[in-house]
Amino acid sequence: MTSAERLRVIDDLRGRTFPARRERTAAGESGPGFHVVRLWESSPLWDADPADAREIREDCAAELTALTAVLSLRWGEPAVLELSGALERAAMGLPVRPPLDILCGLVPRLHTWQEAGRRVAVGAGQGGPEQPYQLLAAITDPGALRSLD
Repeated sequence: MTSAERLRVIDDLRGRTFPARRERTAAGESGPGFHVVRLWESSPLWDADPADAREIREDCAAELTALTAVLSLRWGEPAVLELSGALERAAMGLPVRPPLDILCGLVPRLHTWQEAGRRVAVGAGQGGPEQPYQLLAAITDPGALRSLD
């Protein structure tokens, strides 16, 4: 997916209504007040050479940096939301509201912008040591990504 295609996906999701209940697709998940979509994904790292895994991690970080830069040109500097609190709650078996319940296990932080009554967020990370790296976007109601603190 090119940068232009990623922006088109984000723009399309900004205009799409949120479903009444959770729905999964091959690209992501939607539910009341949110859409989460995978914009880029590496291959799994089960048998990856450490040098290859490092290069994939760097590619993922570069994809996030580029997307954040383009979105910052549109909407200004993003707020950064750390997801460690949500991940800690999930690890303790405590409830975590959607879409933080999805995002906290995949990305450590989100870069967020408030735009036209919706919040746009992007983040990159890995769900586990041998899992693929992913670049994700989330479009939410304004309060869906508020801090847990």
